[in-house]
Amino acid sequence: MSTFSRSELEMEFPSHFPIKVVGAAHDQLAQVIHDIILQHDPAFSMDAIRSNQSRTGKYYSLTLGVNATSREQLDAIYNDLKACELVLWAL
Repeated sequence: MSTFSRSELEMEFPSHFPIKVVGAAHDQLAQVIHDIILQHDPAFSMDAIRSNQSRTGKYYSLTLGVNATSREQLDAIYNDLKACELVLWAL
């Protein structure tokens, strides 16, 4: 098993940070995710969201990039995404 020092795991801010969200197939999923991210990144745009539907049509996979300014900001984004009832998981 590999181990990493704290300095190897630290990120530099500000940076472009990719987030992947999977949620139930819902017409408003992209808009809901946009509204969540916009609270933390005022420059975030719907144009930054790429969406794919699952083969069965039950789920959407959204890929987006945020302007990350701190670890705390990213933690807050993930907490808000986890709290959203339409979101199954976020990476």
